[in-house]
Amino acid sequence: MARATARHILVSSEDQCNALKAQIEAGADFAEVAKANSTCPSSRQGGDLGSFGPGQMVREFDTVVFSAPLNVVQGPVKTQFGYHLLEVTSRQD
Repeated sequence: MARATARHILVSSEDQCNALKAQIEAGADFAEVAKANSTCPSSRQGGDLGSFGPGQMVREFDTVVFSAPLNVVQGPVKTQFGYHLLEVTSRQD
């Protein structure tokens, strides 16, 4: 069964999500940006969600996590929780 590890940043607006993505792309540390801005409890771990399989996260999240290139920040991804930046850190198919 496929497994992935990922980290994310959850915020309430697409504008904020885009601004944070620009900071990361300019060299800011993903984990530090997550700790300072993410509204998800995973922010304490720098946004780390650990390992999970297909269907354990919401559909929009799964679609990105199981198709995006590794170690490239994706997003904004809109879910019922808000706007996410996602980074897939490993995947086993």
